[in-house]
Amino acid sequence: MGNSRAYPVFRTADASAAYTQAKRLCALLAECDDEVGLFAELRTVADVQQMAAVLPEANFDYAHTRTGPAGENAWFALDVTTADDASLEPHLPLNVMEDVPRGSVEERFVAALGQGVAAIDWHGLWPDEPEADQYGVAQYDGVQVVFHGDKAQLGRWTEHHTVFVHVTNWGDLPRAQKLATHIGSEVLGEKQLGW
Repeated sequence: MGNSRAYPVFRTADASAAYTQAKRLCALLAECDDEVGLFAELRTVADVQQMAAVLPEANFDYAHTRTGPAGENAWFALDVTTADDASLEPHLPLNVMEDVPRGSVEERFVAALGQGVAAIDWHGLWPDEPEADQYGVAQYDGVQVVFHGDKAQLGRWTEHHTVFVHVTNWGDLPRAQKLATHIGSEVLGEKQLGW
């Protein structure tokens, strides 16, 4: 069990370039799940409205825990597709996390990103390469692009965007290096705890 290990293999200030390189890596997966995971932190009303246009059925929630008058957890309950600016403003920042059919909204999601941390996760299976003693493991394998971040587990805000390849829970540096080479890059740091 445990988590995958994620290796950073591409970093840029251009969100579209990061997405393009992530998609190039996804094309190398022997299998790719039918759904992708999307996450975005929305810091402004414009961010919320743009993302609501892309994901109108998604659940939007407070980015940080909030409590009501009696100390109970408060839940975000506005309909972001119809709420006006004045109604949304006091609730910021918001998060949205949604699994969507692969190929349905990813490009529009990238175009709608604001300045918050965001991510797209593609789970899949790297091809077996017995001659290199490398075998895909569906529980761990995949590609992730983190916008405005450099941590696979999502952390502090950065100006750049990072593409990760996820491999087995004990790590597979040779596979990560080979995948990085495919996009004209290299492994850019130590392995990190993945999904």
